[in-house]
Amino acid sequence: MQLKDLLQLQNICVEKTMVMRHRPKEAALRRILPWLASDRKNIYNAYQQAQGPKVEKALQGASFLASFIGHTAGKAIFVGLYKVNGYQSLSYSAYWELAENIELAKYGVKGMTPDAKATLWFDLELLPNYSQWSGKLVVNWPGRELSWWRWAKRNEFRIEAIHAESFLVEKVPNWRDLHLTWQELMLIPERWKIAIQHWRAIYLIIDKSDGKGYVGGTYGTDHLLGRWRDYAKTGDGGNVELKKRDPQNFEFCILERITEDTDDKEVQILEANWKRRLQTVKFGLNC
Repeated sequence: MQLKDLLQLQNICVEKTMVMRHRPKEAALRRILPWLASDRKNIYNAYQQAQGPKVEKALQGASFLASFIGHTAGKAIFVGLYKVNGYQSLSYSAYWELAENIELAKYGVKGMTPDAKATLWFDLELLPNYSQWSGKLVVNWPGRELSWWRWAKRNEFRIEAIHAESFLVEKVPNWRDLHLTWQELMLIPERWKIAIQHWRAIYLIIDKSDGKGYVGGTYGTDHLLGRWRDYAKTGDGGNVELKKRDPQNFEFCILERITEDTDDKEVQILEANWKRRLQTVKFGLNC
């Protein structure tokens, strides 16, 4: 079965359907784009609402957009089917007044440049068609992957699989393998939050600009998710030394998981032990 077969079953005009396979060059964005597609659909949509001149011209002739994210080589994961309701011209200042574009810039998206006179901003409406297969439907991407957009009618997008669970957000990693930048901290997937909200831990913040670290712990009912949410909001979590630094250089990881019923005094002992072992008072960011 081909993608065009699915479109025809829903009375979607195949001749007027463009197919995109998003795989950003920016490493930070490539990691979190599936998270956006899963939990922040407006931000994900903003990523595709403005295009370069060639794609912009082609999209003007489309009625629908089948949106995918690059999976493994030659594969693409379905995100959603969008109706192209039209477009408007945006100036440089108007483009950067949009909150979604400001958000995307945090992850390395260059967006519209000052030398551009205007860009078209497409009104893309997410449709309910096959929404139950978002993140689950995988197709083969024909030909060269550099050709990241095609027309549904002219190409063969063979259905590879329809999985039981979404591939947009993988299961939460083992706590030993969980590493998040400050930008990623603001976008922790809902699927991960379910697990992390029950974790208590001794955690480490590394400033990648010079390698200095800060050791912290979670106390009482303030589990790891709650503490990291504080850092996501402020960047420093109220810590004196961290306030002096740029949180965009921060990376968060877990040094030790502790049980939910661990006494606060025991947590303090564990935290102090890690500070001594890593010497974060003498050489790091712990006061």
